[in-house]
Amino acid sequence: MLKRSRLHFAIILMALAMPYAVSAQSPETPSAQADAGQSTGTTSRPVIVENTTPNLSDGTEIAQDDALDALDEAEGARQAGLPHDLSPWGMFMAADIVVKGVMAGLAFASIVTWTVLLVKLAELGTAQRSARSAVRQLIAARGLEDGEQALGGNRGVAALMTRAAREEMEASEPVLDHVSDGGVKERIASRLARMEVRAGRRIAKGTGLLATIGSTAPFVGLFGTVWGIMNSFIGISKAQTTNLAIVAPGIAEALLATAIGLIAAIPAVVIYNFLARAITGYRQQLADASAAIERLASRDLDMRRARRQPAQRGAASLVKVG
Repeated sequence: MLKRSRLHFAIILMALAMPYAVSAQSPETPSAQADAGQSTGTTSRPVIVENTTPNLSDGTEIAQDDALDALDEAEGARQAGLPHDLSPWGMFMAADIVVKGVMAGLAFASIVTWTVLLVKLAELGTAQRSARSAVRQLIAARGLEDGEQALGGNRGVAALMTRAAREEMEASEPVLDHVSDGGVKERIASRLARMEVRAGRRIAKGTGLLATIGSTAPFVGLFGTVWGIMNSFIGISKAQTTNLAIVAPGIAEALLATAIGLIAAIPAVVIYNFLARAITGYRQQLADASAAIERLASRDLDMRRARRQPAQRGAASLVKVG
């Protein structure tokens, strides 16, 4: 009996010592240790294993974050300088000084174009009405004196031409009975031609400016466009980004210069062609007035010759009788 009791006691001691031997041979997780502690009626502290291996990717991630932050700051600074108002006036105020100068010059050229149109419309309207009325009155007249009286209230070029023809007739009065009347007609035609040329040149004054604006405004606008796009690419290089929000405002400013150039050029060309046709019609009216005056001068010379011939025949008959 004593031996059997000793054997039972040894088995119990081995059973109690076995968990401690297993925990000493292999590390257990905190949950297993807790379970073991609960099974044995004791509490055990969790084993904390520190990872002492250095993380090599931390430095790279920090450098990438710093680079991204720098790009974000540069982009924010660039966007802070971008115009938020993309209206024509806002783009003009945000444009480069050279592009501003181009836009202002083209706007001034457009104002000059419309001013010339208004002035020439008023001038041509008055001149054409006066010339039409004068041509009708000269065609209905019987001589230079009659035509001058009919044009007494007319202050146009045709009235001045009629007065010049009458003055030439009066200046040639002493020699009209002794020489051919061909010289008088030539002098009258010469004076009328020069007056017609001066009137046409005066009425066409200012239209050459329209031709200049119409031919040069597109190229001036193109210069502003090239300059603006160049500044846009410089901004892209400084910002080191191709974000459309950064590129678009500069390109829009550049294209606005081209648009203003076309706005100044197209009306200038159209108005120049319109005024050229109107001036040609006015010159034709002056040519009609000049031809009517020459006819009146030739009629007066013929009437003078017709009146002189009876007197010459009467003088010749008296000479024969005597």
